[in-house]
Amino acid sequence: MDPMPRGSTPESGPFARAISEEVRVALARRRLTVKQLAEMAGMSPSYLGKRLRDEAPLNANDLEAIWLSLGEDPISVTRRVLDGMEVNYRANIEQDRR
Repeated sequence: MDPMPRGSTPESGPFARAISEEVRVALARRRLTVKQLAEMAGMSPSYLGKRLRDEAPLNANDLEAIWLSLGEDPISVTRRVLDGMEVNYRANIEQDRR
């Protein structure tokens, strides 16, 4: 990824996109809206929505708040995402470099 100018929000990389997909799947399974999850996690709906559309990456504090509000262990979810990415991760990075 190119260096980011000061004041800019970095683009979501492969890991951030995989994490946001996991959050979207969790929302669908629980039949929750972005607004409902944002309220549960103490975020604004626009902040969370932007991240779930991969317009900006979620940070570690966001992930912890999201997963704990959904009753999930943040470390276990992160491991699950990483396990699912293991095969495709390098291919995604190469694609992003093009």
